[in-house]
Amino acid sequence: MTPRLRAAARPAVAAAIAGRLLRHAVPDLPEMSGPGRETPRYTVDWAGPVDADLPDERAAQAACGLMQVHGRATGGPLPLAVDYASVVAGVLAAQGATALRVARARGLDLREVRTSVAQGALLAVGQYLAAETARDNSGSPEPGAPHAPVAASDVPQAGGLATLETADDARVEVETLDPLAWREFWARLGVAPALAGRGWLPFQQRFATAVCPLPDELRQAARRRTPAELRAAAHHAGVSLLAVGSDPAPAVRPAAWCLTPGPAPFPRTRARPDTGVPGPRPAVSVSGAVLPLTGLRVVESTRRVQGPLAGHVLRMLGAEVVRIEPPGGDPMRWLPPLAGDCSARFSALNAGKPVVEADLTAAQGRDTVRALAAEADVFLHNWAPGKAAGLGLDASDLLPRHPALVYAWASGFGDAFGDRPPLGTDYLAQVHSGLAAAVRPADQPPAPSLMTLTDVLGGLVCAQGVLAALAARETTGRGSRVDSSLVSAAALVPRPAHRPRWTALDRPLRTADGHLYLGPEARACPEAVLSLLDGAGPMATEDLAARFARRTTEEWTARLAEAGLTATPVLTDLTALARDPAYRAAVAPPDPATGHARPYAPWEFA
Repeated sequence: MTPRLRAAARPAVAAAIAGRLLRHAVPDLPEMSGPGRETPRYTVDWAGPVDADLPDERAAQAACGLMQVHGRATGGPLPLAVDYASVVAGVLAAQGATALRVARARGLDLREVRTSVAQGALLAVGQYLAAETARDNSGSPEPGAPHAPVAASDVPQAGGLATLETADDARVEVETLDPLAWREFWARLGVAPALAGRGWLPFQQRFATAVCPLPDELRQAARRRTPAELRAAAHHAGVSLLAVGSDPAPAVRPAAWCLTPGPAPFPRTRARPDTGVPGPRPAVSVSGAVLPLTGLRVVESTRRVQGPLAGHVLRMLGAEVVRIEPPGGDPMRWLPPLAGDCSARFSALNAGKPVVEADLTAAQGRDTVRALAAEADVFLHNWAPGKAAGLGLDASDLLPRHPALVYAWASGFGDAFGDRPPLGTDYLAQVHSGLAAAVRPADQPPAPSLMTLTDVLGGLVCAQGVLAALAARETTGRGSRVDSSLVSAAALVPRPAHRPRWTALDRPLRTADGHLYLGPEARACPEAVLSLLDGAGPMATEDLAARFARRTTEEWTARLAEAGLTATPVLTDLTALARDPAYRAAVAPPDPATGHARPYAPWEFA
């Protein structure tokens, strides 16, 4: 761990990720010294403000909703087979510590930051929480809305995934955002347009619902074709397609972000006598307190999840974040479910960001972007590869005029595919990075989680790259170009050489009124669990389910506790997060301004 930032870290994975990112972020910054200039300190623990006993990663997944969202597509709550919440917490810790570096260099008296694995898990489910707590204008949940909690009985086993099987038992993942390309792809497989159209809505809504109940006729059409035939159909239709492998190891291990220093600042353009950094603006804060990035301005032109989340993180750290949207507004604003007159998922990432509308296809719109960037500390976008250069808004266009600007690009694949990358979306990034295999045990076919794992992690990594560039700027006066990607974020997630084999104890056990996930001691000692069952004799652990269903979650928790074993009730209704007193300090209840619940900022600064 970097000697310049002291850490008191309990979860080992989170601590390792934080240390790795901090070494990458501030390798050359001099030690702070002098009265009141103590080295910033960061702390990572399991629960943070969540009033719950969370002994490990899986307990956090169970208690905070990760198991519920990840398991929707396969019929019930299911753990992610990787330490995803811990990795998110590690990135959050690195963000907090790097933000403290920036704050201290700017004269703000902030010295310590704390976060937790539970706060990382809650941030990861934030969009799903917003969707499920959204209300229509009558104040009631929208009946039959696609965001309603999905019961296990409503989703066939493996029927809610988008992954397709081929004639020779290979598996492929397809992606397109174009309904005409989707129809053409299926037409080349002999599927009628009307039938292909029935699959389009669940296919697109899987980003929001984490399930994809495609018509079985589409799956059968894919099963009649070889991978080569599917690739040919995808190529002719303009659809991206990747084969889903069973190797959990990352295909590539790129750096989390690439930071390229910009040109030296021009002396005559310096807004402050010692650097080229613009002077501080009046304090702007989301909580009424002075936060590390108070007084800094971010301009973002982003869509979907990865880019908006990066801006959302910087705003929670105190920056003013201004969105550039097309005339009439971002179309994502009206995707259901609505909270008032705005999409709940969109609001979860973009509430509180002032909007400037600009048509980037017109010279006037591009001039608007240049003018906004000239007054900003950070310019952030997640445009498709080549678009920035085509618009004349690449780093090479903006940095020479504004050498203190931090220019950030969040992509899907970076340069991993050269000039012809596939569509840079979450699920293809999971496939290419090996995460699609790593998130599932060996007895399940490899397939991406339909929870947007890399979008969330990619947005966090992009924000950390921006913070690293801001920290360097405070020393050099120079801005930087920061490139990050979904696959570089996915590569942060540690995974074993081979997919694990699970027993019944590694999965949530159904009780009379819910699900319970056993703690590490109980999972390691099945005999102790079997001894607690009514009338238990010789019995395989796979036969536990029927016996467990006879008692309630509370009864089983008490029985296990008497035997010195821990267990965590599995959250299967995200709306409970906004009502449960245990989450009062971590989750804000539905807000009249946004119409939905949301996690509070995942850091506590002192």
